[in-house]
Amino acid sequence: MEWFADNWWIVWLGLALVLAAIEAATVDFVFIMLAGGALAGAAAAGLGAPVPLQVVIAVASAFALLFLVRPLVKRRFMDTETDHGIGAAGLIGRDAWVLETITETDGRVKLAGEVWSARVAQGAGVLQPGTQVRVVEIRGATVHVAPVPQLES
Repeated sequence: MEWFADNWWIVWLGLALVLAAIEAATVDFVFIMLAGGALAGAAAAGLGAPVPLQVVIAVASAFALLFLVRPLVKRRFMDTETDHGIGAAGLIGRDAWVLETITETDGRVKLAGEVWSARVAQGAGVLQPGTQVRVVEIRGATVHVAPVPQLES
């Protein structure tokens, strides 16, 4: 035990590892900030600071990380508002070409290099092959499309 009293940096490092392990289970960026404070305490201990100063440095660092760094990190990694365009949801709004006549019950389009089952969006009427359409919704493996408005020259 006397060895630990002379090597507080080991105690701080062990605490940082435990807090990092808890963070791996929670993924809320709280315990990793506390682990950062413990690492600051370990650095202070390694530089020969007395134990009370180590505690002050560790607590101050943890608070700074919690209230200054954590909001930025959380906003960056926990962004649920942005559509990152991954998977089928990323196809909504993209243009496709009609391959087989599209009605309310049947049809095919070429979308993103693949052939999809398609249905017309409500009120869009029947769409003939060769027509450019835009995906408005995806239900399962079926895209719901509407004609793309043509620009007048």
